[in-house]
Amino acid sequence: MKWVLFVFLGLYAVAVSLLVIGTFGLLGQERDPLSGIFLLPLGLPWNLLGDRLGLEGPWVAILAPAVNAVLLLLLWRRAASAS
Repeated sequence: MKWVLFVFLGLYAVAVSLLVIGTFGLLGQERDPLSGIFLLPLGLPWNLLGDRLGLEGPWVAILAPAVNAVLLLLLWRRAASAS
């Protein structure tokens, strides 16, 4: 379970860094409006829930994977305490 959390956090960090690089045009990249597309699958189902609740803005897409990371952390701790 620990590795699942670490891999998820690594993918989350890469997706956020790609968002920052693409949004601000860092490292010689052109500005790309689709640079945050990799955050969407990491944040499911919270992205869809935020959309249905009428929440807008980039913060919903950026913070939705953090909810999944917290849930993975809680599952890891529960599994560790059960063993």
